[in-house]
Amino acid sequence: MQRNKYITDLQNAIRAVHGCESHHVSTSRVVSQFEGETAWDGEVETFDLVGHIKAQRCHAWGYVEDGQLRSTVVLELPPVDSPSSAVDVAIAAKRSI
Repeated sequence: MQRNKYITDLQNAIRAVHGCESHHVSTSRVVSQFEGETAWDGEVETFDLVGHIKAQRCHAWGYVEDGQLRSTVVLELPPVDSPSSAVDVAIAAKRSI
Protein backbone atom coordinates (compact mmCIF):
# COMPACT_ATOMS: atom_id res chain seq x y z
CA MET A 1 0.00 0.00 0.00
CA GLN A 2 1.30 3.43 -0.85
CA ARG A 3 2.31 5.50 2.16
CA ASN A 4 0.13 8.53 1.29
CA LYS A 5 -2.94 6.33 0.85
CA TYR A 6 -2.19 4.59 4.15
CA ILE A 7 -2.01 7.92 6.02
CA THR A 8 -5.21 9.10 4.31
CA ASP A 9 -6.96 5.84 5.25
CA LEU A 10 -5.96 6.36 8.88
CA GLN A 11 -7.19 9.97 8.76
CA ASN A 12 -10.50 8.70 7.37
CA ALA A 13 -10.72 6.27 10.30
CA ILE A 14 -10.01 9.11 12.76
CA ARG A 15 -12.74 11.21 11.13
CA ALA A 16 -15.22 8.31 11.20
CA VAL A 17 -14.56 7.35 14.83
CA HIS A 18 -13.92 10.74 16.42
CA GLY A 19 -15.58 13.22 14.05
CA CYS A 20 -12.58 15.50 13.59
CA GLU A 21 -9.82 16.30 11.16
CA SER A 22 -6.18 15.43 11.76
CA HIS A 23 -2.65 16.24 10.62
CA HIS A 24 0.05 13.59 10.46
CA VAL A 25 2.94 14.40 12.80
CA SER A 26 5.28 11.42 12.95
CA THR A 27 5.87 7.70 12.61
CA SER A 28 7.26 5.61 15.47
CA ARG A 29 8.45 2.03 15.53
CA VAL A 30 6.81 0.17 18.44
CA VAL A 31 7.47 -3.33 19.72
CA SER A 32 5.06 -4.37 22.46
CA GLN A 33 5.17 -7.50 24.58
CA PHE A 34 2.11 -9.08 26.18
CA GLU A 35 2.38 -12.10 28.46
CA GLY A 36 5.92 -12.78 27.25
CA GLU A 37 5.14 -12.69 23.54
CA THR A 38 5.41 -10.01 20.90
CA ALA A 39 1.89 -8.60 20.52
CA TRP A 40 2.80 -5.78 18.13
CA ASP A 41 5.89 -5.04 16.07
CA GLY A 42 5.23 -2.24 13.64
CA GLU A 43 4.83 1.44 12.96
CA VAL A 44 2.41 3.70 14.77
CA GLU A 45 1.37 7.02 13.25
CA THR A 46 0.84 10.09 15.43
CA PHE A 47 -1.69 12.75 14.44
CA ASP A 48 -2.59 16.16 15.82
CA LEU A 49 -6.36 16.48 16.09
CA VAL A 50 -8.35 19.51 14.93
CA GLY A 51 -11.53 20.26 16.85
CA HIS A 52 -11.71 17.25 19.17
CA ILE A 53 -13.40 18.20 22.44
CA LYS A 54 -11.01 16.28 24.73
CA ALA A 55 -7.81 15.24 22.97
CA GLN A 56 -5.13 17.18 21.10
CA ARG A 57 -3.49 14.09 19.60
CA CYS A 58 -4.06 10.44 18.72
CA HIS A 59 -2.09 7.41 17.60
CA ALA A 60 -3.23 5.08 14.82
CA TRP A 61 -2.06 2.04 12.91
CA GLY A 62 -3.33 -0.44 10.40
CA TYR A 63 -3.11 -4.21 10.33
CA VAL A 64 -4.49 -7.05 8.24
CA GLU A 65 -7.05 -9.35 9.84
CA ASP A 66 -9.02 -11.98 7.93
CA GLY A 67 -7.61 -10.59 4.70
CA GLN A 68 -8.92 -7.08 5.33
CA LEU A 69 -7.11 -3.91 6.35
CA ARG A 70 -8.32 -2.75 9.75
CA SER A 71 -7.25 0.24 11.79
CA THR A 72 -6.89 1.13 15.43
CA VAL A 73 -7.15 4.71 16.67
CA VAL A 74 -6.30 5.60 20.28
CA LEU A 75 -6.73 9.09 21.71
CA GLU A 76 -3.81 10.53 23.67
CA LEU A 77 -5.63 10.83 26.98
CA PRO A 78 -4.31 9.45 30.30
CA PRO A 79 -2.91 6.85 30.62
CA VAL A 80 -1.95 7.14 26.93
CA ASP A 81 0.97 9.53 26.49
CA SER A 82 2.98 7.94 23.66
CA PRO A 83 2.70 5.63 20.67
CA SER A 84 3.94 2.76 22.84
CA SER A 85 1.35 3.29 25.56
CA ALA A 86 -1.38 3.59 22.88
CA VAL A 87 -0.46 0.11 21.60
CA ASP A 88 -0.36 -1.29 25.15
CA VAL A 89 -3.82 0.11 25.96
CA ALA A 90 -5.29 -1.19 22.69
CA ILE A 91 -3.84 -4.68 23.28
CA ALA A 92 -5.16 -4.78 26.83
CA ALA A 93 -8.61 -3.64 25.69
CA LYS A 94 -8.74 -6.27 22.95
CA ARG A 95 -7.63 -9.04 25.33
CA SER A 96 -10.36 -8.15 27.84
CA ILE A 97 -13.17 -8.62 25.31
